[in-house]
Amino acid sequence: MAKYVGAHVSAAGGVENAPLNAMKIGAKAFALFTKNQKQWKARPLTEESIAAFRENLRTSGIAPRHVLPHDSYLINLGHPEPEKLERSREAFVDELVRCEQLGLEKLNFHPGSHLVKIPKRDPEYERKLQEAEYHCLDVIAESMNRAVEATPDSKVKLVIENTAGQGTNLGYRFEHLAYLIERMEDKSRVGVCLDTCHTFTAGYDLRTPEAYEETMRLFDEIVGFEYLEGMHINDSKPPLGSRVDRHHSLGMGELGWGAFELIMNDPRLDDIPLVLETIDESLWPEEIAALYRLKKD
Repeated sequence: MAKYVGAHVSAAGGVENAPLNAMKIGAKAFALFTKNQKQWKARPLTEESIAAFRENLRTSGIAPRHVLPHDSYLINLGHPEPEKLERSREAFVDELVRCEQLGLEKLNFHPGSHLVKIPKRDPEYERKLQEAEYHCLDVIAESMNRAVEATPDSKVKLVIENTAGQGTNLGYRFEHLAYLIERMEDKSRVGVCLDTCHTFTAGYDLRTPEAYEETMRLFDEIVGFEYLEGMHINDSKPPLGSRVDRHHSLGMGELGWGAFELIMNDPRLDDIPLVLETIDESLWPEEIAALYRLKKD
């Protein structure tokens, strides 16, 4: 099996441009937004755009399973306010429909945030925090199940991205991912995306062979590699366990090239999209080529 490396490319001017932009940087995989990620409303995809996307994807030689669309950053499937939660749920279903229209198989999303403010000086801080987190995870799981129910004929997988745990973002522990998967009624419609920066700043080390294997052992034990549908390949500006989400270009951050060499030579990560979200897109062609050079076989 082989590795499929790419980047989160622009879809400016129409989703049909994303496969062409991926080709320009030598990508064998890519991510995109199927609509403006900073706006709630978007025009439906036209038949012309859908047909052009599918044709350009065929031209690129990139398989649908190696495309990892990302939903809007506005969506919070665990929002504590009913109106805003419903708005997020409706927008999420629209994202799933768009992926289905484009012939894609996955939708990557951040689980959600509980938004509860608990003073750290509160003597019951830890108990209240855990209560807020798991209540929110239950809401997210319900949102995911509702999205599947609303798209019964779709095969698009809901791909949960792990987070750094910044603010009140959930998904920073492997246990959070497992909790959501466990509560999915149709487990054929769920998967996971691991972001290397998020994994590292959430406290899981990847820098040495020993640390990498321990992190991957925990992931397999708690979540399971059968659910891994993609990875985001990013170096990290903040240090291990900082719970801060700030990506860096490969080799320029706290992770270093050693972590990415381990990833490129791990057969468990074959045949999934490995997508750059590093901060300098002018370096993407060079970073893609550098990653392939790390592969030993």
